[in-house]
Amino acid sequence: MEKIQAIKPGPKPNKPDGKPDERRRVNPPNQPKHPDLKPHIHKPKD
Repeated sequence: MEKIQAIKPGPKPNKPDGKPDERRRVNPPNQPKHPDLKPHIHKPKD
């Protein structure tokens, strides 16, 4: 019987110099550069 394993997200990749890559999170000082998404408005019958 084969064992089924769930796919788990691995650790974030490291930069070439060995430091962790933190591009996937927004730090509080950079938050103004990343505005929230605008609300999506549906058209009638859409």
